[in-house]
Amino acid sequence: MHRWSPQEYNVSPLASVIRFSTITNMTVETLARAQFAFTIMFHYIYPPLTIGLGMTLVIMEGLWLKTGNTLYHNMARFWTRIFALTFSIGVATGIVMEFEFGTNWASYSRFVGDIFGSVLASEGLFAFFLESGFLALLLFGWDKVGPRLHFFSTCMVALGSHFSALWIVVANSWMQTPAGFHLEKIVNGQHTILPPDHIITADDLGSMRAVVDDFWAMVFNPSSMDRLAHTLMGAWMAGAFLVVSISAFYVLTKRHKEFAQASLKVGLGFATVATCLQMVCADATARGVVVNQPIKLAAMEGVFHTQAYAPMNVVGFVDMKTETDHAIAVPGMLSFLCYHDFSKPVSGLLDLPPDAYIQARHPEATTPEQLTTLRKTYWPYVPLVFQAYHLMIAVGSALFGLVIVSCFFWWKGWLFNTDWWVSRWLLIALVFSVLGPQICNEAGWMTAEAGRQPWIVYNLLRTSEAMSKVVTADEIIFSLILFAFVYALLFMVFIYLLTRKIQHGPDSEEHEEMTQSWKDIINHDAPRT
Repeated sequence: MHRWSPQEYNVSPLASVIRFSTITNMTVETLARAQFAFTIMFHYIYPPLTIGLGMTLVIMEGLWLKTGNTLYHNMARFWTRIFALTFSIGVATGIVMEFEFGTNWASYSRFVGDIFGSVLASEGLFAFFLESGFLALLLFGWDKVGPRLHFFSTCMVALGSHFSALWIVVANSWMQTPAGFHLEKIVNGQHTILPPDHIITADDLGSMRAVVDDFWAMVFNPSSMDRLAHTLMGAWMAGAFLVVSISAFYVLTKRHKEFAQASLKVGLGFATVATCLQMVCADATARGVVVNQPIKLAAMEGVFHTQAYAPMNVVGFVDMKTETDHAIAVPGMLSFLCYHDFSKPVSGLLDLPPDAYIQARHPEATTPEQLTTLRKTYWPYVPLVFQAYHLMIAVGSALFGLVIVSCFFWWKGWLFNTDWWVSRWLLIALVFSVLGPQICNEAGWMTAEAGRQPWIVYNLLRTSEAMSKVVTADEIIFSLILFAFVYALLFMVFIYLLTRKIQHGPDSEEHEEMTQSWKDIINHDAPRT
């Protein structure tokens, strides 16, 4: 019997093991994007929790310093253990993406190396060292240092996590709205600075890079601060609703009653502030998209035809064959939200990008039919962007309504009445509310990244041009399967450890004498500072 060998088919031994890319007819670009999306979406579960929990620890420990109440001390210690778990998983899953830049996106890494090098170095200097330097004191210094120094270390760890978010968002925002740079081409060792309106062609690939002109213009690019505020509020919500969820579970099961009620109040108060601030930040971010990325805005709302009194779609779908949307809409609301003017027209996809933009990149396009065909190649995948955006809006609105109702029940004294079926169902909703910010964060990331396509660096470098030249589809899909296996194990470990910590609960209530001793330390400048 003839024995098949990979050499006969001119494929690598790895490809002979698994040929899923042939079966599914996937391209290298599609697989590389899928792999990066999978790894970053899994990773993005944890950093928002870390940032949000860091803020809750600052609040809880601040209350302990202010009141001397041991309840807040136990609360801070319990949530520090949850913080440590999310922090460790977040660090482990974040390392992978740095390697993916080199393996799958080498052309992109070469192009943005000068930009990302400075940004990631800043993250290491201002965020990583700050966070890691005080992390040991936060986790292990409860009985080693005084309450003021421990509170300071908690603040520094929380600040470090926010700094980390700052630099990552700056890097991503630069990809959305590049600023503070010039293009430089290197040929035979000669560096040539190109004009600002230079259009990158296939001949430029491999010899072109973006070089920083103005570091602060790069940092404060047109979208960075709006997107930073939007991202941080999403992280605050993730941490706050995790506290709300676990505390509501304890209230429902009538465990750790005093701790659960106090923790739920802190979490709910923080969640309310974060959710209300998020409404403002989301509006500012959307206005930035109107100005800087009109194609993304049109895809988010399924706007195909430029129109005044443009409606805001609430729920529905888009039909790419007929180039129409089918949705329940609020007339004129999109124009008002974009421009504070109901009558001002919102540009539709059929007019974006404009003819001059296309002709500058495709001089051979001379007929309306050619322009129409090419115009669609600059659109993202509209159904995905539309649904992800509206999922984020729907879940975010539900969370806003939930915190308002919960605060009303808290004010009326009904929130902890587990004997009343209405309060029980509200507490059950609060238990599952932990999923809401995660859904919003993932859907928001998908909206931002899918809506930028086909560009990896907006209006400069296409995603298809950013790929590594030697990586194959089979290598990517094989590694994707391995990532899926390892990440599944990590997620199971996370859920197992989180469940154990929840089942164990907070430390048992300490004696009143300890509360008085902490008051003495705080108020009399004892040596343990």
